[in-house]
Amino acid sequence: MKKININIHQKNSILYSVIYGGIILIIILVGILPYSFKVSNQEKTNEKLRMQINEQKELAPVLATLAVNTENKNALVLPHPPKAALPRLEVKKIQNDFQNAAQKSGLKIVSFTPDINTSASPSTSFAHHIVLKGELSDLRKMLIAIGALPYLEKIEEIHIQQNTGSMDFTMKVWTAIQ
Repeated sequence: MKKININIHQKNSILYSVIYGGIILIIILVGILPYSFKVSNQEKTNEKLRMQINEQKELAPVLATLAVNTENKNALVLPHPPKAALPRLEVKKIQNDFQNAAQKSGLKIVSFTPDINTSASPSTSFAHHIVLKGELSDLRKMLIAIGALPYLEKIEEIHIQQNTGSMDFTMKVWTAIQ
């Protein structure tokens, strides 16, 4: 084998080339690569922010609609009339008022039965058993409608039974009479 003859100048130039190459490698590893990672992370963050901004632009009309609806506070207020007892001579009005409330809410009154035992002369309350037929959402409307009646004392019980095509609601309602 031949021995390679390298003089001192060549050794120094090889040594300097290795040192300069190492410095360049260190600069790349320490300076450029972390900066590149930082830039790619910022690009991802910017893309997320762009998506959020676009989402906000799309949802702005919904927010405006909700803001307008929240300003209209009367739509959410349930009726709360001052309580007043109904004179005994106007007891027939109770059935008519309940019939009107049921028609407005979309329910059908199957039966409206006053409890005769509670109508005795010293009593100031009169119980009624009501059987309705319809949908659950209509029951909510019915309850709001009868809640507006000034002589309604309380709704003691409500039974809900699912049938084919509709629901049956049985209620026991107390009204105030004089």
